[in-house]
Formats: sequence, structure tokens, C-alpha cells
Amino acid sequence: MKILEITNVDFSLRQFLWPLMRGLRAAGCDVIGACAEGPQLEVVRADGFTVRAVPFARNLSPAAQMRAFWAVYRLIRREKPDIVHAHMPISGILARVAAWLCRVPLVAYTCHGFLFNQPGSRKRRGLALILEWIGGQVTDLYLTVSQEEARDARRLHINRRAQAIGNGRDLERFKPDAQARQSIRRELGVSQGRTVLIAVSRLVRHKGYPELLRAMELVPEAELWIVGERLPSDHGEDMARFLAEAGQRLGERLRLLGYREDIPALLAAADIFVLPSHFEGLPMSIIEAMLCGLPVVATNIKGPREQVLDRQTGILVPPGLAAPLAQALQRLAHDPALRAEMGQAGLARARMLYNEKEIVARTVNLLLQSARNAKR
Repeated sequence: MKILEITNVDFSLRQFLWPLMRGLRAAGCDVIGACAEGPQLEVVRADGFTVRAVPFARNLSPAAQMRAFWAVYRLIRREKPDIVHAHMPISGILARVAAWLCRVPLVAYTCHGFLFNQPGSRKRRGLALILEWIGGQVTDLYLTVSQEEARDARRLHINRRAQAIGNGRDLERFKPDAQARQSIRRELGVSQGRTVLIAVSRLVRHKGYPELLRAMELVPEAELWIVGERLPSDHGEDMARFLAEAGQRLGERLRLLGYREDIPALLAAADIFVLPSHFEGLPMSIIEAMLCGLPVVATNIKGPREQVLDRQTGILVPPGLAAPLAQALQRLAHDPALRAEMGQAGLARARMLYNEKEIVARTVNLLLQSARNAKR
């Protein structure tokens, strides 16, 4: 069975689709990836996968989207897959419509977040809802990463059979690691007793960095590690100015570590994970932090509030506000015993709910069983 896995950019394919592609290959499928060209595809191709370049653009430019649509349409016509499995809002809509026009036997979609749930004008959000509805009508198997988004899809009649599949991470890679903690702290010149907060994400406004940087001024006993970079395809306000100004105020308490491959070790070396986003799907970074035994401070929005049990595995705060975020960080920074208690509770929850092997196996079974049913 040939399966075409389609997403927007190389980062998404490597971070979100690669484990699923490996699971499908292990099940005997011929798996091809497709997304915009980028450096993170090198490791996926080295793993033996063919990844086709499609000029997807993360904006609503009609000309750019038409180019991407015809490119993915031609790709589907050429490859003749049994399943097209699309991901992400814009690339997902284009790929599903193209697959429907090409009469692919099974059109599948995994929603990683709705554009109409993101901040923006009513016109933009209304257009996003219309496009999601169109995409939902040509989707045979409709999956979401979060429970709330599955309910949204059913409630708004986007797809009445939408079901949540979840997200997961490798339990062997992400785990508490005392040796890694010592090694990373030694590398960075941080004492073992120093309280470290860590944020892992793309450097974009909606991850809440301006609020986080202001909140850190009220947590003088701790330092903040920021891990990540701004992708070439990211748009919106650049965080460089905010980070530079915060660096002047926080001094050595702010460490910009950039893009790193050793995320499990960095998480194991930290004490508190923070993600004050304005909107999310079901963040992988929160799952990774929980699996490493960290308490999580996140915003009370769709996705994170499904993962974090408030006052049990972490603390949920309102989005966009620095003061409540600072209070939550202060509370955990001042109480090592509470950090340990919440971290252990989060670890147990993550191992139960977010095991990558189980999520991948479930997704593979759904895709293949749906494809078999479609042929009957």
C-alpha cells in the first residue's frame, strides 16, 4: 500500500511525521513524504525515505497557494497513492482537495490546530472556518491531536466523524536523567543547585515570549534557558528586539541556546518548563517536559489545558499576562518539594497518555483499516 504523507515545512515533517512514517514502513507500506524543501529533511532522507519538495507557503497569498496546489496535484497524479494523509491547516486543505480531485481511495487528515481558533480579524477567521469546512467534506478519516479540536470539528459540522488521536514522544529518549543534568549544567557553567526554567519552541510572538521575559524580572532567583529559533517560514513580529532588551535587564539569567538536537538532555537539566502560548494544538514540548519529570507552567488554552492538570502536574495561567505567569513561576521556584511532586505526577500522566509507540500504532491501524474498508 502506498501512502503519501503531506505537511507544510521540513520542521513539521521531521518533528511530527517522521515517527509515523517509520511506523507505516514497519507495517509494510511504501511511504513518501512531501513538504517544502528544507535542511531538516536531510536526516529523514538518510533514514531511507523519499521526500518530495512542494512549494507550500504559510500564508494566504492566492498566487502562492495556487502554485502549491498544482504542485501537490501533479505529485498525487504521478505517485497514485492509496492514501493521502495530510497535516497542518493550509497544506492540509490543499492536499485533501487535490487528493479528492485525483480520486485517491482514502483521504485522511490530522488536525494540529485550527486557524479559526487563532487570534485575527473576523474576516480571516471566517475564511479559515469556511476552508476547514470544505476540507472536512472531502476527508474520509478525520483525526485531531486534541480532544477539544475533535469536539470543535463535530460541533461546527466540519466532519461529524472527527476523532482525537493524540500526540506522543519516545519514552526511551525523554526521561529523567541525572547524568545528563550534571553534564549539561557543567557545559553551561550552571551550579547543580541553581533553579532553571526552560522554554522550547519557535521564536514567534504567539509563544508568549514578551510576557515570559517580563515575568522573569520578578523571579530573580532563577534563570531562563530559551531553546529554539525562528523558522524562515515564520511570519509576524520578530522576537529579536524583545530578546535583546530582556538580555540587558536579565543579564546572565537569560541564555539563548538556539536550535539544539539534545532537547532530552536540556530538559533533564532544567527544573521548570514554561510555555505561555496564545494558541496551540497539543504541544509536543509539554509532552517532552512531562516525560522528563518537569512541572509545567502553561496557559489555560486548548491543548495545554488538556495536558496539564492545574495544581497537580503544573500550573495553568491566563494567556497574554505577565503578572499571573510570574506568580506561578515564583511559586515553583521557591518550592523544590512542590516541583518534585508535580513533576512526578506529570511523568506518570505522560507515560500513560503520550507514549509515541502507542499513538503511532493506533494511527497506523486507523489508516490501514480505513483504507481496507474504502476498497470494499
